[in-house]
Amino acid sequence: MKIRPYRAQDRAACHNVFYHAVREGTAAHYTAAQRAAWAPGIQPPDTPDKLLTQWCVVAEDATGLTGFMSMTPAGYLDMAFVLPRVMGRGVAGALYDALLLQAAHLPRLTTHASLLARPFLARRGWRVEAVEQHPAHGQIYERFAMALTLAGGRP
Repeated sequence: MKIRPYRAQDRAACHNVFYHAVREGTAAHYTAAQRAAWAPGIQPPDTPDKLLTQWCVVAEDATGLTGFMSMTPAGYLDMAFVLPRVMGRGVAGALYDALLLQAAHLPRLTTHASLLARPFLARRGWRVEAVEQHPAHGQIYERFAMALTLAGGRP
């Protein structure tokens, strides 16, 4: 596995990871309707590539891109997805560690975590600040406002 910075040419592969992570990887946590609304299909090519404005790292192996994670420069963990076939194999942890190095100078990190992301982040010291019922795409999703305080540049 190799971790490297995101490049514009990774966009389609990251969307593929996102699609499969949501549609298949979250099946135990979300209904089929929720998953279909969250990841409806092909991303329109004319939409801006927000990952170019964030700190974003990707994981790849011999088969191609297997995961990605992104954070805004202000410390908001925005995207965190891995292919279902690599879940539990350290890919998300390696991506997280690489992003945390970028954010080491920030005093605090925040996110809105999914049911699947919550335990991953909790194991790394993140705390739930609020449980929310978030309406999006015609569905209601339970999500968790979470934060991590970095002391002296280290979690």
